[in-house]
Amino acid sequence: MEVFRQLKPYFWPEKKLFFGAIACLAVATALGLVYPNLLRYLIDDVITQKQFELVPRLALVVVVVVSMKGMFQFLHGLCGGRLGNRVAYHLRNALYNKLQYLSFQYYDQARTGDLMSRLTADLEAIRQFIGFGFAQLLNVMLMLVFGMGMMFSINWKLALLTMITMPFLAFTAIRFEGKIHPAFRLVRQSLSTMTTAVQENITGVRTVKSFAREPHEVTKFSARNEDYKAMNIETSGIWAKYFPIMEILANLSVVTLLGVGGYMVIENTITLGELVACFSLIWYIIGPMWGLGFHINNFTQTKASGEKILEVLNHYMHVKDQQESIALKSEHVKGHVRFDHVTFSYPEKQPALYDFSVDAPPGSVIGLLGSTGSGKTTVISLLMRAYNVKEGRVMLDSQDIRSLQVESYRNQIATVFQETFLFSSTIRNNIAYGRKDVTMDDIIRAAKLSKAHDFIMELPEGYDTVVGERGLGLSGGQKQRIAIARALIKDPKILVLDDATSAVDMETEHEIQAGFGEVMKGRTTFIIAHRISSLKHADEIIVLDKGRIVQRGTHQDLLQQEGLYRQTYDIQYADGPQKTAASSQAAATKDTDVDTLNHSPLQERRLAH
Repeated sequence: MEVFRQLKPYFWPEKKLFFGAIACLAVATALGLVYPNLLRYLIDDVITQKQFELVPRLALVVVVVVSMKGMFQFLHGLCGGRLGNRVAYHLRNALYNKLQYLSFQYYDQARTGDLMSRLTADLEAIRQFIGFGFAQLLNVMLMLVFGMGMMFSINWKLALLTMITMPFLAFTAIRFEGKIHPAFRLVRQSLSTMTTAVQENITGVRTVKSFAREPHEVTKFSARNEDYKAMNIETSGIWAKYFPIMEILANLSVVTLLGVGGYMVIENTITLGELVACFSLIWYIIGPMWGLGFHINNFTQTKASGEKILEVLNHYMHVKDQQESIALKSEHVKGHVRFDHVTFSYPEKQPALYDFSVDAPPGSVIGLLGSTGSGKTTVISLLMRAYNVKEGRVMLDSQDIRSLQVESYRNQIATVFQETFLFSSTIRNNIAYGRKDVTMDDIIRAAKLSKAHDFIMELPEGYDTVVGERGLGLSGGQKQRIAIARALIKDPKILVLDDATSAVDMETEHEIQAGFGEVMKGRTTFIIAHRISSLKHADEIIVLDKGRIVQRGTHQDLLQQEGLYRQTYDIQYADGPQKTAASSQAAATKDTDVDTLNHSPLQERRLAH
């Protein structure tokens, strides 16, 4: 019961509905015991005594009892349904809230399908059990106690003989549920595997046809279909094995009752009405015995579902506000970022960053270059406080970011990721996502800066065009430009561009960078890029290799040095002497244009020096 004790805060506030559902079901169960007594009275006192004038009165009592039982069953369903839905509502809110604030470290290990299962199937299991299952489990005990108690009050010898097969029936029912539920689980898994194969085939139909793999896909589906058929046949076999046994044991009790009871009627030990009442009560007891395994299995499955949900609710939050954390106000933030001898490693892995130090004054542009796994993304993750720094410090305006409120700190940062994600909504809503109060003019201005306005206006409904997973399909470059506009409209103090122009052509990249020149004024900018052209205008370029800084300086400084930066430059610009010269001349012209827009404090300090 430890699981339900921990879930108590979510269902105990609704304790009136909880006890109301149990009370209504108990009353309905007790009223069900009136039927056998009415039968006994009808046979012994009305038919046998030939007092037929009592039949209308007896019929009226039956109508009243049936009506009252129906009313209490309705109230049980009403209370149970409301209880289950309210508990599910509280749990769903708590789970979603917790998932929003869990750190990146949790999502590094979490699986989307598993989380969706907890939010749907596991939560539904708890809703059903708390709303109805617990009361039904208690009702099984009530039916057994009430039914057996009444039978023993009529004739304890007949009741005792009738109950001989009940333990065997209960044992068989429990064994049946123990076998059938795992079998049903395998059937569901097999169905899931088969439908996944169909979904993948339909989604990737172009790939299948381009490789002429239709026969392979047919064979693969046939194998999974065969497995699904085999699982269903195996499940049917379990039903065929156990159900006749339970049927025989149940009817054996009935046969015993009728045989022994009939003999007792002949011997005048009991009356015919008492035998009929016992016959009615025996089904009152067989029903709970038959479903005992189901209720026990339901309880254990709900317990397992509760453990999964509690695992999320009780998960430790690695990144959270300290007790006296400071709330930042945008007007007071300058944007001076400093990494002070930071060394960081992911859980159970080698350090991804070694002794990393960078000083980025307000308005400066810092470029990060390196191969995959060099530590570039780790730098940005630590800047966003996706993870807590263990060694060293990350500072904002001379304050350790761990002492700042997470939400107010991240509000100062806007990020454009390499993998663009758009919500299933309009382009207008996607661009305005980072701000609550935004005008259409602000949206259009941000879209123009990211060079997205022209293609947006060519779409069927302009800014009201729906995009996203199931919306209108956009190219990778178009999605990236919308993501850039989403970051720009936030008006951040710190701008992070994680290979933000990787999906656009060189010409569009230059146009976007020219727009960035205006946007970067007064903002500290971190740029991750694989193209040298995206980093040339940075105030300082950090070259990383296996988590260590191997080179640092401006574009011109690094070109004069032998190292990774020069090697990357030579590879990217190895187009022949004439083309290289032309490119250099064009680049110099563009450099002049962009430099005019991009005079940062760090550049001015270097120029003065």
